[in-house]
Amino acid sequence: MSFSMSLRRTLALVLCSFSAVAADLPDSHDLAGIPRFPRAEIVDFREQTDQERIYPQGSIRRISNQLRYEQQVATQGQLTSVTYQLPAEHFGDQAFNATRQALQEQGAELLYWCEGRDCGSSSLWANSVFGNAKLMGSDEQQDYLLLRLAPPQQDVLVALYGITRGNRRAYLHVEQLQASAPLGELLPTAGTLLRQLRATGELALPRLDGEPAANWSELLARCLNLDTTLRVSLSGTHAEAWREALIQQRVRAARLELEPGEVLGLHIKQLR
Repeated sequence: MSFSMSLRRTLALVLCSFSAVAADLPDSHDLAGIPRFPRAEIVDFREQTDQERIYPQGSIRRISNQLRYEQQVATQGQLTSVTYQLPAEHFGDQAFNATRQALQEQGAELLYWCEGRDCGSSSLWANSVFGNAKLMGSDEQQDYLLLRLAPPQQDVLVALYGITRGNRRAYLHVEQLQASAPLGELLPTAGTLLRQLRATGELALPRLDGEPAANWSELLARCLNLDTTLRVSLSGTHAEAWREALIQQRVRAARLELEPGEVLGLHIKQLR
Protein backbone atom coordinates (compact mmCIF):
# COMPACT_ATOMS: atom_id res chain seq x y z
CA MET A 1 0.00 0.00 0.00
CA SER A 2 1.39 3.42 -0.93
CA PHE A 3 2.02 6.07 1.71
CA SER A 4 -0.54 8.41 0.12
CA MET A 5 -3.26 5.73 0.16
CA SER A 6 -2.49 4.91 3.80
CA LEU A 7 -2.64 8.61 4.66
CA ARG A 8 -6.01 9.00 2.89
CA ARG A 9 -7.46 6.03 4.82
CA THR A 10 -6.18 7.37 8.13
CA LEU A 11 -7.62 10.81 7.35
CA ALA A 12 -10.97 9.21 6.42
CA LEU A 13 -11.10 7.34 9.74
CA VAL A 14 -10.31 10.52 11.66
CA LEU A 15 -13.00 12.44 9.79
CA CYS A 16 -15.57 9.66 10.39
CA SER A 17 -14.70 9.66 14.07
CA PHE A 18 -14.97 13.44 14.21
CA SER A 19 -18.32 13.36 12.40
CA ALA A 20 -19.73 10.83 14.88
CA VAL A 21 -18.71 13.03 17.81
CA ALA A 22 -19.74 16.26 16.12
CA ALA A 23 -23.22 14.87 15.44
CA ASP A 24 -23.96 14.85 19.18
CA LEU A 25 -25.45 17.92 20.82
CA PRO A 26 -22.63 20.06 22.32
CA ASP A 27 -21.86 19.38 26.01
CA SER A 28 -23.94 16.20 26.00
CA HIS A 29 -22.83 12.73 27.09
CA ASP A 30 -24.09 9.20 27.62
CA LEU A 31 -25.35 8.06 31.02
CA ALA A 32 -22.92 5.89 32.97
CA GLY A 33 -23.72 2.20 32.70
CA ILE A 34 -26.26 2.66 29.88
CA PRO A 35 -24.72 1.67 26.54
CA ARG A 36 -25.46 3.72 23.44
CA PHE A 37 -27.19 2.01 20.52
CA PRO A 38 -24.71 1.79 17.61
CA ARG A 39 -24.50 4.99 15.54
CA ALA A 40 -27.22 6.74 17.54
CA GLU A 41 -26.79 10.51 17.93
CA ILE A 42 -27.68 12.70 20.92
CA VAL A 43 -30.22 15.31 19.78
CA ASP A 44 -31.47 16.48 23.20
CA PHE A 45 -29.70 16.59 26.56
CA ARG A 46 -30.86 18.07 29.87
CA GLU A 47 -29.55 18.15 33.44
CA GLN A 48 -31.73 19.47 36.26
CA THR A 49 -31.11 19.59 40.01
CA ASP A 50 -33.81 18.96 42.61
CA GLN A 51 -36.33 18.06 39.93
CA GLU A 52 -39.72 16.64 40.90
CA ARG A 53 -40.78 13.75 38.68
CA ILE A 54 -43.88 11.57 38.32
CA TYR A 55 -43.44 8.35 36.35
CA PRO A 56 -46.66 6.57 35.35
CA GLN A 57 -47.19 2.87 36.00
CA GLY A 58 -50.17 2.48 33.73
CA SER A 59 -51.69 3.42 30.40
CA ILE A 60 -51.76 7.22 30.18
CA ARG A 61 -54.83 9.21 29.15
CA ARG A 62 -56.35 12.62 29.76
CA ILE A 63 -59.71 12.98 31.55
CA SER A 64 -61.18 16.39 32.43
CA ASN A 65 -57.87 17.97 31.38
CA GLN A 66 -55.90 15.86 33.90
CA LEU A 67 -53.52 12.97 33.27
CA ARG A 68 -54.79 9.62 34.50
CA TYR A 69 -52.96 6.31 35.04
CA GLU A 70 -53.38 3.35 37.35
CA GLN A 71 -50.26 3.83 39.50
CA GLN A 72 -47.23 6.11 39.66
CA VAL A 73 -43.82 6.61 41.20
CA ALA A 74 -43.32 10.17 42.44
CA THR A 75 -39.95 11.43 43.67
CA GLN A 76 -37.41 14.20 43.18
CA GLY A 77 -33.68 14.55 42.78
CA GLN A 78 -30.94 15.01 40.19
CA LEU A 79 -32.41 14.37 36.72
CA THR A 80 -30.42 13.75 33.56
CA SER A 81 -32.16 13.01 30.26
CA VAL A 82 -30.67 12.00 26.91
CA THR A 83 -32.60 11.70 23.64
CA TYR A 84 -30.99 9.70 20.85
CA GLN A 85 -31.93 9.76 17.18
CA LEU A 86 -31.41 6.28 15.75
CA PRO A 87 -29.87 5.36 12.38
CA ALA A 88 -32.38 5.50 9.54
CA GLU A 89 -32.63 1.71 9.15
CA HIS A 90 -33.59 1.07 12.78
CA PHE A 91 -36.82 1.39 14.77
CA GLY A 92 -37.39 2.70 18.28
CA ASP A 93 -38.21 -0.71 19.74
CA GLN A 94 -34.83 -2.13 18.63
CA ALA A 95 -32.84 0.38 20.67
CA PHE A 96 -35.38 0.13 23.50
CA ASN A 97 -35.04 -3.65 23.81
CA ALA A 98 -31.25 -3.60 23.52
CA THR A 99 -31.03 -1.04 26.34
CA ARG A 100 -33.60 -2.91 28.44
CA GLN A 101 -31.66 -6.14 28.16
CA ALA A 102 -28.38 -4.43 29.08
CA LEU A 103 -29.94 -2.91 32.22
CA GLN A 104 -31.58 -6.20 33.24
CA GLU A 105 -28.24 -7.97 32.89
CA GLN A 106 -26.92 -5.45 35.44
CA GLY A 107 -29.69 -6.49 37.86
CA ALA A 108 -32.09 -3.57 37.33
CA GLU A 109 -35.63 -4.21 38.59
CA LEU A 110 -38.55 -3.56 36.22
CA LEU A 111 -41.35 -1.46 37.72
CA TYR A 112 -43.50 -0.84 34.64
CA TRP A 113 -43.34 -1.94 31.01
CA CYS A 114 -45.81 -1.27 28.21
CA GLU A 115 -45.80 -1.56 24.44
CA GLY A 116 -47.80 0.04 21.65
CA ARG A 117 -51.37 1.12 22.34
CA ASP A 118 -51.18 -0.44 25.81
CA CYS A 119 -49.13 2.65 26.78
CA GLY A 120 -51.89 5.10 25.83
CA SER A 121 -51.36 8.29 23.86
CA SER A 122 -47.88 8.96 22.47
CA SER A 123 -48.57 12.71 22.42
CA LEU A 124 -49.21 12.64 26.19
CA TRP A 125 -45.97 10.74 26.84
CA ALA A 126 -44.02 13.17 24.66
CA ASN A 127 -45.50 16.45 25.84
CA SER A 128 -46.91 15.86 29.33
CA VAL A 129 -44.52 13.27 30.78
CA PHE A 130 -41.17 13.97 29.09
CA GLY A 131 -41.72 17.51 27.77
CA ASN A 132 -40.07 16.68 24.45
CA ALA A 133 -42.08 17.05 21.24
CA LYS A 134 -39.50 15.02 19.30
CA LEU A 135 -40.92 11.93 20.98
CA MET A 136 -44.42 12.28 19.57
CA GLY A 137 -45.23 9.51 17.09
CA SER A 138 -47.43 6.54 16.38
CA ASP A 139 -49.23 4.99 19.35
CA GLU A 140 -48.52 1.56 17.84
CA GLN A 141 -44.77 2.24 17.62
CA GLN A 142 -43.95 3.17 21.22
CA ASP A 143 -42.42 1.40 24.23
CA TYR A 144 -42.02 2.63 27.80
CA LEU A 145 -40.11 1.15 30.71
CA LEU A 146 -39.44 2.27 34.28
CA LEU A 147 -36.62 0.54 36.16
CA ARG A 148 -34.90 0.73 39.51
CA LEU A 149 -31.16 0.08 39.47
CA ALA A 150 -29.63 -2.72 41.53
CA PRO A 151 -27.92 -2.04 44.89
CA PRO A 152 -25.92 -0.02 45.75
CA GLN A 153 -27.78 2.27 43.30
CA GLN A 154 -31.26 1.29 44.50
CA ASP A 155 -32.26 4.96 44.79
CA VAL A 156 -31.76 5.57 41.07
CA LEU A 157 -34.65 5.31 38.61
CA VAL A 158 -34.23 4.93 34.85
CA ALA A 159 -37.03 5.56 32.35
CA LEU A 160 -36.81 4.44 28.71
CA TYR A 161 -39.11 5.54 25.93
CA GLY A 162 -38.70 4.33 22.36
CA ILE A 163 -40.75 5.79 19.50
CA THR A 164 -40.88 5.62 15.71
CA ARG A 165 -42.51 8.64 14.10
CA GLY A 166 -44.70 8.71 10.99
CA ASN A 167 -41.71 9.80 8.88
CA ARG A 168 -39.92 6.63 10.14
CA ARG A 169 -37.48 8.71 12.17
CA ALA A 170 -36.87 6.82 15.42
CA TYR A 171 -35.78 7.99 18.88
CA LEU A 172 -34.80 6.52 22.22
CA HIS A 173 -35.27 8.75 25.27
CA VAL A 174 -33.39 7.83 28.45
CA GLU A 175 -33.90 9.50 31.83
CA GLN A 176 -31.97 8.85 35.02
CA LEU A 177 -33.14 10.27 38.33
CA GLN A 178 -30.95 10.07 41.43
CA ALA A 179 -33.50 10.42 44.23
CA SER A 180 -32.63 12.87 46.99
CA ALA A 181 -34.25 10.57 49.59
CA PRO A 182 -34.46 6.76 49.86
CA LEU A 183 -37.09 5.36 47.51
CA GLY A 184 -38.25 2.68 49.95
CA GLU A 185 -40.22 -0.28 48.62
CA LEU A 186 -41.54 0.05 45.09
CA LEU A 187 -43.71 -2.68 43.60
CA PRO A 188 -43.97 -3.47 39.89
CA THR A 189 -47.37 -4.00 38.29
CA ALA A 190 -48.74 -7.51 37.73
CA GLY A 191 -48.87 -6.91 33.98
CA THR A 192 -45.20 -5.87 33.94
CA LEU A 193 -44.15 -9.09 35.70
CA LEU A 194 -46.16 -11.15 33.20
CA ARG A 195 -44.66 -9.27 30.22
CA GLN A 196 -41.17 -9.87 31.60
CA LEU A 197 -41.90 -13.56 32.23
CA ARG A 198 -43.15 -14.01 28.68
CA ALA A 199 -40.27 -12.03 27.15
CA THR A 200 -37.37 -13.59 29.07
CA GLY A 201 -38.88 -16.84 30.36
CA GLU A 202 -38.03 -16.06 33.98
CA LEU A 203 -38.34 -13.68 36.90
CA ALA A 204 -35.29 -13.23 39.11
CA LEU A 205 -36.39 -11.64 42.39
CA PRO A 206 -33.30 -11.51 44.65
CA ARG A 207 -34.98 -9.13 47.11
CA LEU A 208 -37.47 -11.87 48.07
CA ASP A 209 -34.95 -13.74 50.21
CA GLY A 210 -37.20 -14.41 53.22
CA GLU A 211 -40.55 -15.93 54.03
CA PRO A 212 -43.40 -14.85 51.72
CA ALA A 213 -44.60 -11.29 52.23
CA ALA A 214 -48.34 -10.65 51.80
CA ASN A 215 -47.96 -7.80 49.29
CA TRP A 216 -45.64 -9.82 47.04
CA SER A 217 -47.73 -12.98 47.34
CA GLU A 218 -50.79 -11.05 46.17
CA LEU A 219 -48.84 -9.37 43.36
CA LEU A 220 -47.31 -12.60 42.03
CA ALA A 221 -50.69 -14.34 42.20
CA ARG A 222 -52.29 -11.51 40.18
CA CYS A 223 -49.48 -11.82 37.65
CA LEU A 224 -49.89 -15.58 37.23
CA ASN A 225 -53.66 -15.41 37.12
CA LEU A 226 -53.56 -12.96 34.23
CA ASP A 227 -52.72 -16.04 32.15
CA THR A 228 -54.24 -19.15 33.68
CA THR A 229 -52.55 -21.39 31.08
CA LEU A 230 -49.09 -20.44 32.33
CA ARG A 231 -47.09 -23.05 34.30
CA VAL A 232 -43.97 -22.09 36.24
CA SER A 233 -41.28 -23.55 38.47
CA LEU A 234 -40.15 -21.93 41.72
CA SER A 235 -36.65 -22.14 43.17
CA GLY A 236 -34.90 -20.54 46.11
CA THR A 237 -34.42 -21.13 49.82
CA HIS A 238 -38.09 -20.47 50.62
CA ALA A 239 -39.56 -21.69 47.32
CA GLU A 240 -41.89 -24.21 49.01
CA ALA A 241 -43.31 -21.52 51.30
CA TRP A 242 -43.85 -19.24 48.30
CA ARG A 243 -45.67 -22.04 46.48
CA GLU A 244 -48.04 -22.49 49.40
CA ALA A 245 -48.60 -18.73 49.61
CA LEU A 246 -49.50 -18.58 45.91
CA ILE A 247 -51.89 -21.51 46.27
CA GLN A 248 -53.60 -19.65 49.11
CA GLN A 249 -53.94 -16.72 46.68
CA ARG A 250 -55.89 -19.05 44.33
CA VAL A 251 -53.15 -20.02 41.89
CA ARG A 252 -53.83 -23.66 40.97
CA ALA A 253 -51.30 -26.02 42.50
CA ALA A 254 -50.89 -27.91 39.21
CA ARG A 255 -49.38 -24.77 37.68
CA LEU A 256 -46.61 -24.49 40.28
CA GLU A 257 -43.61 -26.82 40.42
CA LEU A 258 -40.61 -26.76 42.73
CA GLU A 259 -37.16 -26.79 41.18
CA PRO A 260 -34.06 -27.65 43.24
CA GLY A 261 -31.14 -25.28 43.20
CA GLU A 262 -29.51 -22.59 45.28
CA VAL A 263 -30.46 -19.13 44.04
CA LEU A 264 -30.63 -15.74 45.72
CA GLY A 265 -34.17 -14.80 46.67
CA LEU A 266 -36.99 -16.27 44.58
CA HIS A 267 -36.60 -17.43 40.99
CA ILE A 268 -39.65 -18.10 38.79
CA LYS A 269 -39.20 -19.88 35.45
CA GLN A 270 -41.78 -20.41 32.73
CA LEU A 271 -42.36 -24.07 31.87
CA ARG A 272 -42.82 -24.82 28.18
